[in-house]
Amino acid sequence: MSKETILSRIRANKPAARALPSIPAFDFVASDLQAAFTELAEANASRCITLTSAAELDDFIQIQFPGTKQIASTYPAFKGNIDLTTITDPSELKQVDVAIIPGQVGVAENAAIWVTEEACVHRALPVITQHLILVLSKTQLVGNLHEAYRKIQIDEFGYGVFIAGPSKTADIEQSLVIGAQGARSLTIVFID
Repeated sequence: MSKETILSRIRANKPAARALPSIPAFDFVASDLQAAFTELAEANASRCITLTSAAELDDFIQIQFPGTKQIASTYPAFKGNIDLTTITDPSELKQVDVAIIPGQVGVAENAAIWVTEEACVHRALPVITQHLILVLSKTQLVGNLHEAYRKIQIDEFGYGVFIAGPSKTADIEQSLVIGAQGARSLTIVFID
């Protein structure tokens, strides 16, 4: 039997098309999305702060991370001292003390923030830095992942990731270790 004969028989015996099931809204109920997000983020070992302008970010870094030398920033309102466009090998990013990256969407139900490769420049940046700062506007908060997926366009980017807290592991002697395989701390900065 030829390949064409087999394919024509398969085409002739295709089942009828059926409509996809409707997906319920799964609304997340919270009177204050930022408060709900912050509560979960802090339970997840992250820090949340609110600043009135990006200018305050420099003071925050100097106080929280004294002695910081290498700052990589892709957040347009804050200039770091590492030019990420000159980095060709992601291992060169191991020198980064603090990385500042804009988040695209924050999810209140699990305190996760959607970050794209475009926002990172190098997808390794948020996991290779010592300390990660994600900048988010309160208007970018949504209740749950269903809302987040309606808001983000996954096919627009080659890579994107939800980040929820600093790196951690608890599989060794049942002891929680923060900063085990990635950023040692995560700070979420809400800028009004």
